Amino acid sequence: MRKSDDCSLTAEQYSSVCKKAEYALRSAGAFGVFPTPIEDILSAQKLELEHENVFELSFLKKIRKRASSALKSAIGKVIGLFHIPGKIIFIDKTVMAIKQTFLKLHEIGHYILPWQRKMYAVVEDCKQTIDPEIADLFEREANVFASEVLFQRNTFIEEALDDPFGIKVPMKLSKKYGASVYASIRQYVQKNPRSCIVLVLNPPELIDGSGFRAHLRREIVSPSFKRVFGEFNWPAYFSPDDEIGAIIPMGSKRMSSPKEIILTDRNGTEHNCIAESFKHPYNVFILIHVVQELTKKSVLISR
Repeated sequence: MRKSDDCSLTAEQYSSVCKKAEYALRSAGAFGVFPTPIEDILSAQKLELEHENVFELSFLKKIRKRASSALKSAIGKVIGLFHIPGKIIFIDKTVMAIKQTFLKLHEIGHYILPWQRKMYAVVEDCKQTIDPEIADLFEREANVFASEVLFQRNTFIEEALDDPFGIKVPMKLSKKYGASVYASIRQYVQKNPRSCIVLVLNPPELIDGSGFRAHLRREIVSPSFKRVFGEFNWPAYFSPDDEIGAIIPMGSKRMSSPKEIILTDRNGTEHNCIAESFKHPYNVFILIHVVQELTKKSVLISR
């Protein structure tokens, strides 16, 4: 099932969150330190990180009772919790290390964003609340804060633009910044001045032992791509019979070679594009960027 992308904020909301992200980085002396030093950011804010696995039901019941109506409950299994009066962050240590990094920054965001800090005594988080599709504004703001700190505001994209455009660029930089490949590709596209898009697909499902279907989960576009193409009508899934599906790596292959395709924009103008893909166990990424505007299609009307 295709999911909407609700990670965006208004210009005013985004500006407010970015100012706090920059403050968090500067107060910790974190700009230019790689990977982004989460412990230094915690220390600068005098926040304590609980390293024990404390998410037993008895612990949650106890802290929920203390919070009473000032509790923001998770909508799934709790993997992160922030006791704001005590300035203590609890993280589920069974979560993958790369996700723990983002989760810690998400919790820090609940504290550094002053309008959030005043709302609750205890905030619970789960996999859904740190997912890019979360519709809740409170969680979206914390996610944007986490991303802006993790990628050190525009440091990541400025460095990425030094290399020729391609999917290997965010993959390479993901290790330097301590981010997941998914988050890095997302950042690469969202802040890129080029007209580009990444299609995020579910892993291919074999059909009748020969073909496959890879369902579209979501699309992430650059501002330029959105202006030119608008809402692009992608199919619900891709197969080996279409030009996007044909470049999905299968078997032991993880990447495909760049391939030329043509996309038609909202005005009927064709654009020569390059598409390439990368596969890992959870997603397939199809990165497409516009190379050249071609000719505008003519529509013949019979009289």
